[in-house]
Parts: sequence; C-alpha cells; structure tokens
Amino acid sequence: MSDNTPWQSPAGPSASPPPSPYATSGATPPPPAGPPGWTPPPKPGLIPLRPLTLGTLLGAAFQVLRRNPRPTFGFALLLTGLIFVVTLLAVGFVSFFALSRIASATGADEDAVAAGSVATIILSGLVPVVLSIVVTAVLQAIIVLEVARGTVGEKLRLPGLWRAAKGRIGAVIGWALLLTGAAVAALAILSVVIGLSIAFGGTAGLVIGIILGVLAAGAAIAVAFWLGTRLCLVPSALMLERLPLRAAITRSWSLTTGYFWKTLGIQLLVAVIIQTVAGIISAPLQVLLGFSGFLINPNGETDGLIAGAVVLYLLTIILSVVFGAIAAVIQSATTALIYIDLRMRKEGLDLELNRFVEARQAGNGSVPDPYLQRVATHGAEPHAPSSPSPWS
Repeated sequence: MSDNTPWQSPAGPSASPPPSPYATSGATPPPPAGPPGWTPPPKPGLIPLRPLTLGTLLGAAFQVLRRNPRPTFGFALLLTGLIFVVTLLAVGFVSFFALSRIASATGADEDAVAAGSVATIILSGLVPVVLSIVVTAVLQAIIVLEVARGTVGEKLRLPGLWRAAKGRIGAVIGWALLLTGAAVAALAILSVVIGLSIAFGGTAGLVIGIILGVLAAGAAIAVAFWLGTRLCLVPSALMLERLPLRAAITRSWSLTTGYFWKTLGIQLLVAVIIQTVAGIISAPLQVLLGFSGFLINPNGETDGLIAGAVVLYLLTIILSVVFGAIAAVIQSATTALIYIDLRMRKEGLDLELNRFVEARQAGNGSVPDPYLQRVATHGAEPHAPSSPSPWS
C-alpha cells in the first residue's frame, strides 16, 4: 500500500529560508569569498625578498647603477679616475726622468745608470698596482653595503655608506692585499723553477721548462677560478656580518658549497655581458677615431696627425675610465647579490629581511640587523657582531 501524500518539511509547509537582510535594503550582496591565494613576498627595494632567479639577479646588478648613482657610479668613476691620474704621474714622470738620465749617461756609468733607471721604472709601476688593489677593495666594500641597504628599501648617500663601513674597510683591503701577495708569491716561485730548469738543463731543460710552463699555466687558471669562486663572498661576510678574516673565509667557503658552478657561471656571464657591451660601443668609436687625423686635416700635415692622435688617446682614456667604473660596480653588486641569495636559500635570510622591513614600516627602530641573524635550524649558530651594527 502506498502513501500519495507529498513530502513536507518537518517544520511544516509554511517553513521557508530566512529572508536576506539585503532584500529590504536594496543593497547588493557581497560576492562569495574564494579560496585564499598565494601572495608573493614584498619587494621593498632592490630585489624581492625571496630566493632570486637568474634574471632577477642580473637585473638587480645593473639596477644598482640607476637606483643610487652618486655613491655607486659616481664614486667608482672618481676612484677609477684617481687610479689613472696616479698612474700617469707616478709612471709617466718617473719614466721621463729615468729615460732622460739614461740618455745623458756617459761611458762607464751608462750600464749602471740604465739598470738603475729600469729598476726605478719597474718600482714606480708597483704604485698604481697597489693603489688599484686598495681602491677596488674600498669600492667593493661600499657596493656591498649599498646592495644590502637597497634590499630592504633604504637609500644612503656616500657619507652614510662610509659611516656604515667604518671599521671594516681595512679588513677588506687587507684581504685584497693578501690575495694579491699570495698570487705574486706563487707566480714568482713558479718563474724561478722554470727559469732554473731552462738555464741549467740544456736542451732537455728547455723542453721540460716549456712543458712545465704550459701545465702550470693551465693549473694556475683552474686554481684561480676555483679559489676565486669559493672565496668571492669574503668581502660580503666581512662587511655585513662583521666577521674576522679567518671566520669570513670559512663563511664564504660554507655558503658556496653546493653552489660552486652557479656562482662561477653567474660571475662569468656578467663579465661576458660587460665586455660584449663595451666592445660593441667602443669598436665603431675606434674606427672613427682611427680616421680622426685625416678628418681634422685631410692634407696630411704633421700637426693634423698629432691632433688626431691626441683626440684618439683622450677619448680612449675617457671610455676606459667610464667602462671601468661601470664594470667595477656591476661585478661588485653581482657578488653581493649572490651572497644574499645563497643566505636566503641556505639559512632563510628572506624571513629575517621580511621581519626587518615589516618592523621598520611599523615604526619599530629597535629591530636587530637581519644580516647578523643566523638561523639555528640551518646549522648556523647566532653570533654577536664584533662592532656596533651600522643598521642601528
């Protein structure tokens, strides 16, 4: 037997859904909330606060020049120009007087004067070399700080960056001189060994010396790339973590472990880009300047040729100084960005940077320096700075 009575709600036939509060007011109901989506980390300044892609890293390295040009490109241009002026004065004048002395030497004293003059010229050439090492180290220290401050959205003038670098520039200069001294010592020892082999080994010694020189050159290039990559982050560790030199060397070695080829590849790629751009720009200029004497004086007079040579020399110098400054800034910035990226990947530095930015935006100026914070879960212990933080 079947029941034909239609089904009704337990609340009775008159039950209906509760009226919407928007029906009487005429307001449009809000759309239903969708599932929460992923929000990318903020980009308060130079880079987004997350591990960097290759494109982001390369773009940021070149952006350093545009973002804060005075303490980056301007400072680099000043230092590069200083190196050229010192080189011109130290080597140029010393060479002029030394050659004049050789020309005026007579008879028995001629050989001794020539030997002394050549030694003087060689020694004068060491002055710009040492100065170049020091200047490059100073510029690298300033650019490391500029990249670090730019990462959290801060922009300092050169005096502010200089104050932040106080007490650490000497360590970076010492590291640069130590590297140069080690390279020179290794080259000197190798040269002596090859020279003795050629001088006292006869024909066999000559062959052995040549083979040894070729093998040593290849080995030296490989070792230079290897050590240069593993130790390239030492200046960043010295400046940002304010570590002593020995600890900074260990720190760079640790950070590049597992990322050797990536670090080397990025640095080589940046160097190739810079050299390619410089070649593209300078090649047409060199062709035009090669005809400068003819364009200035088509009759081929001596004065016109000299004027063309002077113009060519001056423009070549200006071009070299400008591109030298640009290359120094970009390469230093690239190394600093690699340091920050590796710490994000291996230690979660991006979390510390986000906390720092959020606290500063909230008006909290007592937040500690994020670059001095080590994440214990990533195998590193927190450490105290060896000197007051430049961030405070």
